[in-house]
Amino acid sequence: MPTVTSLPREVDVLVVGYGPVGAAIAGLLGRYGVRTLVVDKSPGIFMAPRAIALDNEALRILQMVGLAEDAFAQVVIPCVRMHCPHVGEFGRINTAGNIDCHPKLVTFYQPELERALRANAERHLSVSARTGAELVRFADEGDGVTAVLRTSASEESVVRARYLVGADGASSTVRGAIGQKFEGESYAQDWLIVDALGVPGRFDHVEFLCDPERPTPHMIAPGGRTRWEFMLKPGEEREQMETDAKIAELLRPWVKVEDLRIERKAVYRFHARVCRCFGKGRVFLAGDAAHLTPPFAGQGLVAGLRDAANLAWKLAWVVRRRASPTILDTYDEERRPHAVKMIRLAKFMGQMVMPRSHLRAILVHGSMAMLRRLPAMRAFFDELGIKPKNAFGKGLFVPGGDHVRRGAWLPQAIVRTADGYVGPSDEALGPELALLGLGIDPNKYLSDRSRRRWSRAGGRTVQIVEGDIVTCAAPHEWCIVVRPDRTVLQDGPVQEAERVVRESLRLLGTPG
Repeated sequence: MPTVTSLPREVDVLVVGYGPVGAAIAGLLGRYGVRTLVVDKSPGIFMAPRAIALDNEALRILQMVGLAEDAFAQVVIPCVRMHCPHVGEFGRINTAGNIDCHPKLVTFYQPELERALRANAERHLSVSARTGAELVRFADEGDGVTAVLRTSASEESVVRARYLVGADGASSTVRGAIGQKFEGESYAQDWLIVDALGVPGRFDHVEFLCDPERPTPHMIAPGGRTRWEFMLKPGEEREQMETDAKIAELLRPWVKVEDLRIERKAVYRFHARVCRCFGKGRVFLAGDAAHLTPPFAGQGLVAGLRDAANLAWKLAWVVRRRASPTILDTYDEERRPHAVKMIRLAKFMGQMVMPRSHLRAILVHGSMAMLRRLPAMRAFFDELGIKPKNAFGKGLFVPGGDHVRRGAWLPQAIVRTADGYVGPSDEALGPELALLGLGIDPNKYLSDRSRRRWSRAGGRTVQIVEGDIVTCAAPHEWCIVVRPDRTVLQDGPVQEAERVVRESLRLLGTPG
């Protein structure tokens, strides 16, 4: 459905904010036929680059959203290098290869990704989009949310929604309205971002020049783009840093400014903040509205996409009466602890990137270089062992499990199913709940009543006959319940599929 000129009076979900996170949520809701209105006060896409990195988890979520592999341009990054002026290269992260059928790390151009996400969302008949529409106020009335929106024509419209999602960025109106201020120790640092086109040379990776005098991350992006990020020193002002003369001075070690075209130059403040709770009543927060992550681990937008994948299917299941509204409580329970861990990782990386003195650089970078001489520590750092796993301590899954980690993503691999499909396992599972049988059809072990209840809960069964889908030790003739966001909910011997399904439905609170 194209962008609408008039606003619907009633929807299931109102999404405020049409950036990449809001568009991903709208696209996911659209897959389930949920009546969705997504609005943004800006009349169009902000055309300058902002976020620039996506990992394999983010790419897998975009696969869930429905984006094709070629929906937006990407540059696969083979490695991330960290260099100190005193000890040389003290860190090198191996980002070559794939995880879950996706590259470990790519760079991208955000306006192009946003166009693809919006086009994907608006192809669903149940999704309406309106730009140039600002949220004025709203009220959570217990059985729904009444919102007042103001259009670019200064007209006000009232929209009634069952749920509201604030994906409206760091200065979120929604967050302020529900009293969810950012808490904890603030971490703020000003950086000059310079994006350029036509940079000569064959630079092909991401590097962090961790110089106490001026830390400088440097990376490539699609379309012949290159980005530099320069930390501001005490006393330096935005106006000074954004001048052509200053940018020419900063770029001189790499290139002459006259040999390229500056696409954007802007001073940004990086923060590390998180809300106490990602929702209140029928209102939820996602992306930068809920948490702000420094860019050093490349996890800012990735964290927002994790929010989208976790929240959207739960809203859809509640709206379609497939599950109890109580499952929405697990959104904060699952997502906030992981977001906090990622912020801690980004702050740790920031300490590597921004040593406050030459002595500290020698001590910190030198210690890291020494640790990497130990094979176990080298593997831990170089192979992303330091990155927190996308797994939950508690939430919407049955605790325990010997062969499959419940509360974590099921690995994706190329598989062959009993009906002849060959391809990525997420496509075999589809967007619904899935009862997966490894080598055997779990339907054989379900009663007619359980089959009907499983179907009413939005469940389907899939039999994998070939493919290393589970890299842990799950044996043949095992069954696994996989949530739409690819999280393992329950598992067990396929002969116990009746129990596995019954316990899963109980957890979901599926009616009848």
